[in-house]
Amino acid sequence: MTKIISWNLLRLTGASLDDIVRLIHREQPDLLLMQEVTRNIDGLVGKVGGQYLRSPMPGRVHGLAIWTPISLPARPIVLPLPPGAMFERVSQIADLGGIAVANVHLSHGQVLNRRQLRHIARVLPPVAVIVGDFNLVGPAFLPGFRDVGPRQHTHVAGEVVPLRIDRCLVRGLVCLESRALLREASDHRPIVVRVDAGTHRQSAAA
Repeated sequence: MTKIISWNLLRLTGASLDDIVRLIHREQPDLLLMQEVTRNIDGLVGKVGGQYLRSPMPGRVHGLAIWTPISLPARPIVLPLPPGAMFERVSQIADLGGIAVANVHLSHGQVLNRRQLRHIARVLPPVAVIVGDFNLVGPAFLPGFRDVGPRQHTHVAGEVVPLRIDRCLVRGLVCLESRALLREASDHRPIVVRVDAGTHRQSAAA
């Protein structure tokens, strides 16, 4: 069983290092995935230990980051995504030993972000999770994956329009818990999912 939290921090003006430390102490995730992370968060290991890797978006001051209290079997892969007209984006892919987890902050274009999802899915093993800020409106239309993320809104665009853009897609896994935490320092709510591969294998064999 693996507990994953994803949080778009809102670069520079949103969640601070201390906010993240409090979240880790309170929720005790096995894997914390973050988007819009700047170098201000690089002191995380000094506060809570564990393993941390930040991968900037090309040409941007912010990017993606992974934190885990355990030692990963291999360094996360940084996968370039199909670019948009203005910005290039990457995904981080971590191997948890039998489960691959892709941390994403996808483009706003509703055709492009689905193309980016398909690009990520092609490199993932059969048991996989894609989670993060999808910037996606409506269904993902990603064959083989199920959307198990919380159904509550996770972001309010312009402080007016509530949107569910922080998502979690799984393949070869069962989701045992899915919820959105209360909004704190960022304009996005953290989302929590607990997934299990063993339960899926038992269900498939039944």
